Amino acid sequence: MASGGKDAAVAFNKTRAEGKDGRKDRSMELKNRRANPISTTSYVQILGTGMDTQDTAPSVFLFFDKQRYMFNAGEGLQRFCTEHKIKLSKIDHIFFTRVCSETAGGLPGLVLTLAGMGDEGMSVNIWGPSELDFLAGAMKSFIPNRAMLHTHSFGVEHSASSSQPTVIIDDEVVRISAMFVKPRYNNEAKSSTDINSKPGDTAIVYSCELAEIKGKFDPAKAAALGLKPGPKYRELQLGNSVRSDKIDTMVHPSDVLGPSIPGPIVLLVDCPTQYHMCELFLLQSLSRFCEDSSCQTENAKKVNCIIHLGPSSVTNTVEYQNWMKSFGITQHIMAGHENKNMEIPVLKGSARISSHLNFVCPQLFPSSGFWPVEPSNGIELEKNKSTSSQACESVTAENLLKFRLRPYAQLGLDRASIPSLCSHEDIVDELISEIPEIKEVPEQISKFWQSSVDQRSALPPDGKHMLMVEEPWINKDSCLPDVLDEQGNSTKSQDDSSLRESGWRKRPKRNSETPCCLENATREDLEITFLGTGSSQPSKYRNVSSIYVNLFAQGGMLLDCGEGTLGQLKRRFGVSGADEVVKNLRTTPEISKCIFNT
Repeated sequence: MASGGKDAAVAFNKTRAEGKDGRKDRSMELKNRRANPISTTSYVQILGTGMDTQDTAPSVFLFFDKQRYMFNAGEGLQRFCTEHKIKLSKIDHIFFTRVCSETAGGLPGLVLTLAGMGDEGMSVNIWGPSELDFLAGAMKSFIPNRAMLHTHSFGVEHSASSSQPTVIIDDEVVRISAMFVKPRYNNEAKSSTDINSKPGDTAIVYSCELAEIKGKFDPAKAAALGLKPGPKYRELQLGNSVRSDKIDTMVHPSDVLGPSIPGPIVLLVDCPTQYHMCELFLLQSLSRFCEDSSCQTENAKKVNCIIHLGPSSVTNTVEYQNWMKSFGITQHIMAGHENKNMEIPVLKGSARISSHLNFVCPQLFPSSGFWPVEPSNGIELEKNKSTSSQACESVTAENLLKFRLRPYAQLGLDRASIPSLCSHEDIVDELISEIPEIKEVPEQISKFWQSSVDQRSALPPDGKHMLMVEEPWINKDSCLPDVLDEQGNSTKSQDDSSLRESGWRKRPKRNSETPCCLENATREDLEITFLGTGSSQPSKYRNVSSIYVNLFAQGGMLLDCGEGTLGQLKRRFGVSGADEVVKNLRTTPEISKCIFNT
């Protein structure tokens, strides 16, 4: 009963999410968890949303025992976290390396979901560059409780020459700072001005510095200084001085603790274009992390892990690889878009079901999400930019890859959570092993499908402009279409003679309610693809509402365009095929592209 009540308390509240509960004027309280300075577990994890579709930047999850931090929230984040049991309700802060569709496309849906959780809804601190204000202003028009948008934007007053980063979070557990990177166009002497900048141009480099690890407590030294075992031992381990129990003197932590170990440091670097590289390389606030003698400072710190979010077209260049080497022995994780990631579907649960259905009936169900990699000339050029001798040692990010920060003994990469790789053939083999009799079903459906096609092709021509209402093709009478007589009554077409005797004549359609783009459309001219049927909230197997109507030669239409629609199109038609779909959306005099929202 207790667990059931707890689940109900955080269940999605549809009424509140729709703004009908009368709570619009109430302010949502931010989560206020007490920091744990002696955190026993901490890691950063790659959440590979968009790795297979190349339309969304991966998110990075910074985990502590009592705090959760998310960097970037692209489209599909909710669905991805639902499948992998990552609780978004536990997140305290969301940071954006840029404010654009790649990094922030999933924020509106995430905020709406948090608004419907619990009795009062949940909120989260949102941090990003100044463009975040425009996004927050647009979201307030449909967020039911406007007070839940706790956004914090910071400007770009700190240039590359500034040696001090902007400190955002500084508590007993972690210190998170931001450094600004703006592009330089046309070899400008300085970074581009606000006049030349475009929305989403400003990129942020985040540094996450964990608190130092206190040295080991020595009971023998404490006893020699007159301390008795008890609460004072704990105070000393927390860094507080105490008075001796036997002698009149103060005992300081340095008297009974061994040497401290510097806390691990993680950098998140987003360099979206080659125009940003020059400004990135000149960041003085990053010099304290470099081991190169040319940028060594008195307060130099060793970086344990650097996560690179830039695309491979940038990170594979010789200049970028040489810059990576300046940090010395550091674990580099390349999390940007790479062509080979397109082979591996991120939403494995959905891809598994699609593969099962495709095996049974490939005529209706394509195998979405499994696409062979075909390197283009541009990809080959990227590989040639940095040879093996010039490249800095690094690892390619994989979905759910972790880099453990604490316990300190486990510092390093952890691949235990990475899902096992499986191809379409592996999933089909697994299905056949579980249900051996299903092996004969595809052949039976194929024969049945072909017989239905043959029956339809044997029908007499009914005219191009006939208004036909087909019944399900699995019906034995499906080959007989319904037609309309002159009075508008439906009559089953048995043969031409009976129709002529009844005074029936073919006539064009004249339905004023039918859109002009659908007039004269037959079954071969129109195809409907359900990209999402999850209504207001995505789930493991269902995306939010989106339907694509393919009119082939006449273009196409989208009925609703929920979060993740572009990714679903790419999983269905491939990356280049999805581009053609978007390009061929029908245009009307009123709007540039035909997208209807319910």
